[in-house]
Amino acid sequence: MSENVLARIVTIALWAVPVLFSIIVHEVAHGWIANILGDDTAKRMGRLTLNPVSHIDPIGTVILPAFMIIIGGPVFGWAKPVPFNPYNFKRNIDPRNGVVWVALAGPSSNLLIAFLTSFIYVAVVELFSPLPYLFYFLVRNVAEALISVNLMLACFNLIPIPPLDGSKILMRFLPKKYSYYMLQFERYGFLVLIILLATGTLSNFIVVPMRFLLRLFLLIPHLLFGNG
Repeated sequence: MSENVLARIVTIALWAVPVLFSIIVHEVAHGWIANILGDDTAKRMGRLTLNPVSHIDPIGTVILPAFMIIIGGPVFGWAKPVPFNPYNFKRNIDPRNGVVWVALAGPSSNLLIAFLTSFIYVAVVELFSPLPYLFYFLVRNVAEALISVNLMLACFNLIPIPPLDGSKILMRFLPKKYSYYMLQFERYGFLVLIILLATGTLSNFIVVPMRFLLRLFLLIPHLLFGNG
């Protein structure tokens, strides 16, 4: 087995769990907030669980992320969407506002994971070294995977193109007549996203905020640990 092939296998092994975990948490967060707001659709369907079996989409959760890891591209993907019904929200909650909170839950969960992981990365990798090489290698690579994947998922999903979460947030602030057109556009949204990603058109909308958040998330633990 060549060193190049072995390196790819090691990379996939180190990134597999962080990618799977991050994608699933994103979807569970949607259902969890919907349940708090009064809609128990996801709960009744057994989707408020971190068990991968309940969420895996063969293409979006396995094949696409693995392919992106192999080619060294930005790693993103999706799980089976967690269903919710805004008309089941509590009476005191405007369904339109509820949809925004549910949509924000996914990217927010990814930002939280990236933020918390940045403390582990800075503390273990940068401040408390030297460490045993194997421990250092595992912590550094898994932490980097968690931070990168979650920042990617958050920034990507906040793009206001259907069916991404950003489109649901945007629809709340559009006049109703435009919301209708956005809903009609949703059937073509995924194809449009693939084309824009393939041509690199969306790269700045993802990479620029990712870099800003990465610098911010790594700066904060440095300041708190007194090594800024």
